[in-house]
Amino acid sequence: MKFFTVAASALLATSVSARTTFFGSSPAIAPFDESLSVPGENPLQHCQNPKDDILTLKSVDLSPNPPKAGQALKIEAKGILNEDIEDGAKIHLQVKYGLITIIRQTADLCDTVGKVDLECPLHKNKETALSKDVDLPKEIPPGKYTVIADVVTKDEAKITCLTATVEFKRGGGMVVEGEWKQGL
Repeated sequence: MKFFTVAASALLATSVSARTTFFGSSPAIAPFDESLSVPGENPLQHCQNPKDDILTLKSVDLSPNPPKAGQALKIEAKGILNEDIEDGAKIHLQVKYGLITIIRQTADLCDTVGKVDLECPLHKNKETALSKDVDLPKEIPPGKYTVIADVVTKDEAKITCLTATVEFKRGGGMVVEGEWKQGL
């Protein structure tokens, strides 16, 4: 369970900050679509077209990519906000193991960005960058995991919505969106 909390926090950290929430109706998540991919070395994609998002992600880089069990995961992200983000912004997080939802929670965005040395208010028109190292546990149960982070302002305006799917296989391999990786 620690892995999922850490992985979810990592995904949240990348989204320096969606009118739809998981407690109303879920954001429309399209099947993997290259046009929705987040720039950089990562398995992230936007939940839907980000043209109206408050956050414009310039890049998100994971090292190693794909993440490896038992190794530290370095996350570096850069983006620009089109509006100031104040206290009260929220992250609606959902983690699924296959079809089963194992985490569904809401977190305060300002508390979360505090863990990566940022603080609210986050200011518009200023590039925001973050770097975070996350230790991944050695024991990750095999299966397909989907993480969705839907981020909204205190008024429920869409900041961004990001998703990532990773499938860990028995024997240490993993699949990231259909591509087999050996040696985890």
